[in-house]
Amino acid sequence: MSNTRSLKLLGRIVGEASPTEFLFVADKENHPPKFEYVIVYSKEDVGGTVQKVQVLAQVTGVISRSTSYNIDLDLEALERMFHAGIEDVNVICQARTLGYMAEINGKKEILIPRRAIYPGNEVYLAPDELVQEFFSYPEEEGLHIGYLISRSTIPVHISVNGFKRHLAILAQTGAGKSYTVGVLVEELLAKGATIIIIDPHADYVFLSRKPDGTRYEYADRIKIFRNPSSTGRYSKEELDNVYDYTIRFSDLTDEEICEILEIPEKWTNIKAIISEALSELKEEKGGDYTYKDLVSKLEEIAKSGNKKKAPHAFNALKHVRKLEKLKVFGEKTTSIKEMLKPVQLSVIDLSGLNDASMDYITYRILNSCYNEVSSGNFQYPIFVIIEEAHKFIPRKREGRRMSREIINVIAAEGRKFGIFMTLISQRPSKVDPDALSQCNSQIILRVSNPMDQRAIMESSERLSESLLRDLPGLNVGEAVIVGEVTKVPVMVKIRSRRTREGGADIDILTKLKQAREEAKILQEIEETQEKTVVQEGTMFSEV
Repeated sequence: MSNTRSLKLLGRIVGEASPTEFLFVADKENHPPKFEYVIVYSKEDVGGTVQKVQVLAQVTGVISRSTSYNIDLDLEALERMFHAGIEDVNVICQARTLGYMAEINGKKEILIPRRAIYPGNEVYLAPDELVQEFFSYPEEEGLHIGYLISRSTIPVHISVNGFKRHLAILAQTGAGKSYTVGVLVEELLAKGATIIIIDPHADYVFLSRKPDGTRYEYADRIKIFRNPSSTGRYSKEELDNVYDYTIRFSDLTDEEICEILEIPEKWTNIKAIISEALSELKEEKGGDYTYKDLVSKLEEIAKSGNKKKAPHAFNALKHVRKLEKLKVFGEKTTSIKEMLKPVQLSVIDLSGLNDASMDYITYRILNSCYNEVSSGNFQYPIFVIIEEAHKFIPRKREGRRMSREIINVIAAEGRKFGIFMTLISQRPSKVDPDALSQCNSQIILRVSNPMDQRAIMESSERLSESLLRDLPGLNVGEAVIVGEVTKVPVMVKIRSRRTREGGADIDILTKLKQAREEAKILQEIEETQEKTVVQEGTMFSEV
C-alpha cells in the first residue's frame, strides 16, 4: 500500500458517498480530467478482519460551480465582479469506484467495496504502478489491446481466458471496430490460436501484410478462402494465399438439400420424391452430379405420367430451382481440415456473394467446425469471429437464416468443446438478443443510436448507466471494455495495428484528385486526336 506522503492530493470527498460512487472537491487549477484514476482509503472486511484498503476509482464527470456568478446577473454586473477579483469557483468531480486489491488464499484478487466511504476523506491521484496492476495479466494470458485513455503510457491487456464466455465488439460505422478486430487477431495468432473470420466485406483480407505493404511475420499462416462465384472486393493478384472454397453438390444428403430449401418435415411426399431422384442420379452418374441434374431428373418424373409421383415431382421442382441462387457449388468440397490447423487464420471472404450464398457458406463452415471440435477430431481452441453478425443472426422477426441455429448452438455450448465466438456488429439492436446476451464480454466503441445503446444495455450485465452515457463521447479508436476479459471495466485507446487494414473507408479527396488527373489526360488525348483528324483532312483536301 502506497505511503500517503508519496501520493498527490487532489481533493476531499463531499456530500453523500456510497461504496460505489462519491463526489469530491478538487483544486481549480489542478483538478483531474474525466476518466482519470484516483484512490481513496476505506475499511473493508478482508478474510474476516477489517483492514484499511486503497480503493481505485475513476472520474466520471467534472463540473465547476459558483454562487456569485449566477444566471440572474446581467453582463455588466458580471464584468464588475470579475474586475473586482471576486472568485468563488468550486470544481466538483464525480467518481465511480472500481475495486480494491486484496490477497485471498495467497492470490491477489480485485474485490468490490461494500462499506461506506466517508465525506472529508482525502482523494489522491492513483499511482501508475497500482493502475497498471489492475489492468495487467500474466504474459501467457494477456492480449495487448491498447492503452488507458487517461494514461497513454499504461498498457491494457485483456484475458484470453475471458473468451471462454464469448465476446461482442459493437460500434457504429467508422468508430474502429474492424481495426480493433485486427489487433485482437494479431494477439491471438501470436498466442497460437486457430482463427476463422466470417468476412462479408473483405475487411480482413490484408492481414498477411504490414501497413507498408511488406509481409507480416505470420503471413504464411494466414489463408483466404473464397468461392469462385464471388466477384470479390479485391482481385486474387492483390492478395496472398487465396484458396477456392466450394461444395460439391453430390456431397449433400437429401436432408441437407431439404434443409437448404426450407422444406418442412410434414411435406413427406416432396421429401420422398427428392430422395428418390437423388438415388437414381447416384446409380446413373456414380455419385457425381449437379443441382441441374437434379432439376432434370425431377422434370423427367413430372412428365412421366405417373399419377402418384408426377404431382410431387412438379411441386418439388418449385423448390429445387431455388438452388440456382446459391452460387457455391463446384467440382469438389473444400475440407474443413484445410481451415482448422494450429496457429492458422482462415479468412472466409464472402464479398460479392448474395445473402443466401453467404448464409449457406457460414452455416456449412460453422457446422463443420462445431462437429470437428465436439467429436474430438480437432483438439485445439478455435476462435470464430463473425463480422456483420446482424446479417447471420438477426432478430427472429427479421426472417430465417440457416446460420442462426448453429451460431446459437456455439453460443450456448461451444465453450464446453473449445470453440469461442466473437460477434461484431454496427447495429446491435438488429442482432438476436439471445445470442448477444451469451457474450459475457463486450468491447464497445462509439455508439450514439439510442436503439443500439438500449440493446447493448439489455445484453450486458456489466455495463453501467454512466458508462453507457460515455459511449457517444468516445473518439474513433477508443473503447469501453467490460466483462470476463477484464478485471474491472476499462476505457482504452486501441493500439496501432501491425497489419494492413482492409476495412477502412476510401480516401475521397485522393480519389477525386485522381479522377481530375485522369479526366485531364483523357481530354488531352481527345484534343490530340481531333487535331490529327483535322490535319489529315486538310492534307487530303490539298491532294
